[in-house]
Amino acid sequence: MPDAKRYVRPYGDTTGDGMIQTSFTLPIPFGPKADGAALQLANKMGMDPAMVVHSNPIGDDFTFFVVYGSVKHLVDLDEVKVVEREYPLLTPAEVNSVLKKVLRRKLVVVGGCIGTDAHTVGIDAILNIKGFAGEKGLEYYRELKVVNLGAQVSVPELVRSARAEKADAVLISQVVTQRDAHILNTQEMSAAFREAMGDRRPLLVAGGPRFDPLMAGELGVDRVFSRGTTPGEVASYLVHAMQAKKGVAA
Repeated sequence: MPDAKRYVRPYGDTTGDGMIQTSFTLPIPFGPKADGAALQLANKMGMDPAMVVHSNPIGDDFTFFVVYGSVKHLVDLDEVKVVEREYPLLTPAEVNSVLKKVLRRKLVVVGGCIGTDAHTVGIDAILNIKGFAGEKGLEYYRELKVVNLGAQVSVPELVRSARAEKADAVLISQVVTQRDAHILNTQEMSAAFREAMGDRRPLLVAGGPRFDPLMAGELGVDRVFSRGTTPGEVASYLVHAMQAKKGVAA
């Protein structure tokens, strides 16, 4: 018998039945043949039996599907690799209190969307006072000075601004991901900071829906945040990083 705490199987109607639901689009006109093609794809994906529970035309030559079926695959939890949060989530009052004690000045954060990315919704959700998911953005924190450079910020401009503001941390957001632009832009950014400032560079934090938190080393940054990140998580991380830099126990 497999170890139930280590190996798990998807759950649908009954425990361990392996039932999953997935959705996709095929470039096939809506109709019985399209449904048949969706079932064939589902079978090749390891879903057996499978049912097309929803199909809908999206234009003349495309069909959207929702397929429900069973898979026999097991998930080995010992092989799951993730970045665990190693610091506590702090309230804004706690963030302000710790920063005032550790830095005795405001922590300076410079942020923006680099490259040709014009999608500021992510960086604004973290930086702007209106915030995200019921939390106020970093502008709300009394002991933070936030400089939001907005969209389409070039890497040289970002470096210049960070140096001029004496930034402790630089937060960049990347939503546009065609041809791995988010990866290449972030690597360019981190390389530019290393070249311009060496070990005195600010903390580098990247965020975006296509980033994997495990990519920090590959990207050359200190931390990566993916979709669903809240301002409080970022603020708490900045406190944690500043404490580590100053050699102060959390």
